Amino acid sequence: MKIVFMGTPDYATTILDELIKQKFEVCALFTQPDKPVGRKQIITPPHIKQYCIDNNLSIPIFQPNTLRDQAVVENIKALDPDFIVVAAYGQILPKEVLDIAPCINLHASLLPKYRGASPIQEAILNDDEYTGVTAMLMDVGLDSGDILALQYQKIHPDMLVQELFAQLSIIAAQLTITTLNNFSKILPKKQNLNEVSHCKKIKKEDGLIDFDDAKKIYLKYKAYNFWPGIFLENGLKLIKVALNETRSQNQTSATILEIHKDHIVVSCNKGSLKIYEVQPASKKAMNVIDYIRGKRLEIGSILS
Repeated sequence: MKIVFMGTPDYATTILDELIKQKFEVCALFTQPDKPVGRKQIITPPHIKQYCIDNNLSIPIFQPNTLRDQAVVENIKALDPDFIVVAAYGQILPKEVLDIAPCINLHASLLPKYRGASPIQEAILNDDEYTGVTAMLMDVGLDSGDILALQYQKIHPDMLVQELFAQLSIIAAQLTITTLNNFSKILPKKQNLNEVSHCKKIKKEDGLIDFDDAKKIYLKYKAYNFWPGIFLENGLKLIKVALNETRSQNQTSATILEIHKDHIVVSCNKGSLKIYEVQPASKKAMNVIDYIRGKRLEIGSILS
């Protein structure tokens, strides 16, 4: 069974690793081009490419800017794969590629819920009790193909996005193997169009908060913990927070209500938050107690 694999972040790496362990023949890896990262803009390979380098894998690696280039399409045809497995690749597959072999996408939601670029974050933002992974037979639409298999994952109350990513990548890896091994026996199921929802690509400005609703801020903190984080208008980043309570109605928001040994309690229009660690703009992360001392803030002060 020859596999062309398409993926970019560590979610995809976990799936590729399982394919290799299960002795599938991965005849090529397609991933995004190397990109400049950080303040120094160091050219950095995608996580999955670095995994191949670190493990001395002899899989041919291709990093085209687009799959719509006819030369790229012919290259994939020449590989003659039995399946094309796709996981968080970051590019749309044109019909010319979809027609080469069955294309199976491992999408990190319970389709048709959360089609699009950020399904894991969206599930956390909406305070869903469950999410999961869908193995989908790809078509020309955005995550609109027939469902081959589903597996659920419970979202625990304090689970950050990184932990959920890790859990779902393990599920996706197992689901990939099961789907490939049983593909000829699976009857694809159409998605229910009445239940379709979408999620957008996350931008840095999505992390901006204004102390309106403590529960919503905490959900945003969990969803955006890896990137872009949550921050105030002045650039102060809230590195570690916890939900204090969700019911109080406060006339003033962003007010320091309590000061403890390792955290402060800050009011929101609805509810309040515990804040443990912050990071001022262009500075290192620090304990919030050290921060408010330096700013000479006390109970009743506005966190700024």
